Amino acid sequence: MSVQDSSNQQLVGLLYRDHRDWLFGWLRKSLSCPQRAEDLSQDTFVRLLGRDDLQTPREPRALLTTIAKGLLVDQFRRSALERAYLDELALAPEALHPSPEEQALALEQLSEIDRLLGQLSSKARAAFFHSRLDGLGHAEIAERLGVSPSRVRQYLAQGLRQCYIALYGEPR
Repeated sequence: MSVQDSSNQQLVGLLYRDHRDWLFGWLRKSLSCPQRAEDLSQDTFVRLLGRDDLQTPREPRALLTTIAKGLLVDQFRRSALERAYLDELALAPEALHPSPEEQALALEQLSEIDRLLGQLSSKARAAFFHSRLDGLGHAEIAERLGVSPSRVRQYLAQGLRQCYIALYGEPR
């Protein structure tokens, strides 16, 4: 274990000791579910342990709140994505339903695609969704976004690249 890792662990241990009860209480009020609050409070500190550049924060509660809010948003987005997937799956004949393992894998891939598409600019993301979900052509998308059709092609390429990375990893 490196000196940096040991230092990070000590700092996280100190933050845990001093602020864990406060964070749990804050999350419990926000979630109205003590089990989810406990899980998210633990995940917050695990996220801190994973940081390479951890410094003693000036405002530890602000840091913990920011991390916890990000985890909450991730959890809500994943829940919404899972709900949408299961709603669509319910429309298909049961004979075509994937196995529970295949469903779990599909949800993981959808979550990763969602995360990577979230890294695109708002216009690139909108262009990708207009193309893939609304079935719009380049000219229609360009008009809606106020950009050129060639820019729309670039946006779509960015979106497709993110989907490729989500499914197959970084191209070599």
